[in-house]
Amino acid sequence: MAESNFIDYVKINCKSGSGGAGSHHMRREKFAAFGGPDGGDGGRGGHIFLKGNKQMWTLLHLKYRKHIKAGNGDPGGKSRSSGSDGEDVVLEVPLGTIAKNAETGEVLFEITEHDEIQIIAKGGKGGWGNDHFKTSTNQTPRYAQPGEEGIEEWFILELKVLADVGLVGFPSAGKSTLLSVVSAARPKIAEYHFTTLVPNLGIVGHREQHSFVMADIPGIIEGASEGKGLGLRFLRHIERNSMLLFMVPADSEGHLKEYKILLNELEKYNPELLDKQRFLTISKSDMLDQELMDEISSELDGIPHLFFSSVTGFNIPQLKDTIWDILNS
Repeated sequence: MAESNFIDYVKINCKSGSGGAGSHHMRREKFAAFGGPDGGDGGRGGHIFLKGNKQMWTLLHLKYRKHIKAGNGDPGGKSRSSGSDGEDVVLEVPLGTIAKNAETGEVLFEITEHDEIQIIAKGGKGGWGNDHFKTSTNQTPRYAQPGEEGIEEWFILELKVLADVGLVGFPSAGKSTLLSVVSAARPKIAEYHFTTLVPNLGIVGHREQHSFVMADIPGIIEGASEGKGLGLRFLRHIERNSMLLFMVPADSEGHLKEYKILLNELEKYNPELLDKQRFLTISKSDMLDQELMDEISSELDGIPHLFFSSVTGFNIPQLKDTIWDILNS
């Protein structure tokens, strides 16, 4: 998933179809010169749907498609024949897509399942033909309903990445390196902050043909919950992860302090994030000896944690076992 192709926010204008007008036709045949009303109903206007697709990871295909328009319904005809419905539009989106009203900010729905379909813009109803309006006192109504207008509104689509495990840490904590080691994902890796600008996903194989999805979330900085850096954009992707794997590098100046800053940013953004299962790891542990590990463990004061190194493979199998046990606890 190339960074330039990962789009997690789009604003689109949706115009659903208007319903067709009902017909006010009067039956006229050779042996029924003064037949009754036989006007058919108009067809409904086309809907605009969102449909979940588990093979998609980005909203890129909608970035330049700002205006979406469904077809109008056809008018009714004679002999009670109904007009055809307007053509529907189905927009496929990744799982984890949230639809909002752009003006009010109201969340309309979330797409979380493959092939799940939701209407984002409903087409107008078709008008009734004059056949519906015949009564005992009015046998020949010469009027029919017009079709209902479709709607035209702006909507916001936001993507929150769905993954079993979300990697949480400051920039350069080694999240991308870990993902590249345990999965086939190839995120950009370099020795400077904010190498990762978008989430990267990888499928991690485990024992006995099991697997889980891991997301490399771009690094959090202190103040991210207040919008510093790209904090709010990054933090929303953490909301949809089942488990949070915190990573503090071995060369951190204060391991417990860094862990608490990360927890604090998550709590300020959304307190419910602290209800998720979480586990602390110390990355880049190939630079530590046993004495330093004991010293860091003492500093962490009983918080469950694991030392590992993506470079040497130290404790990588144990890390995958721990993640699997937590996900299935």
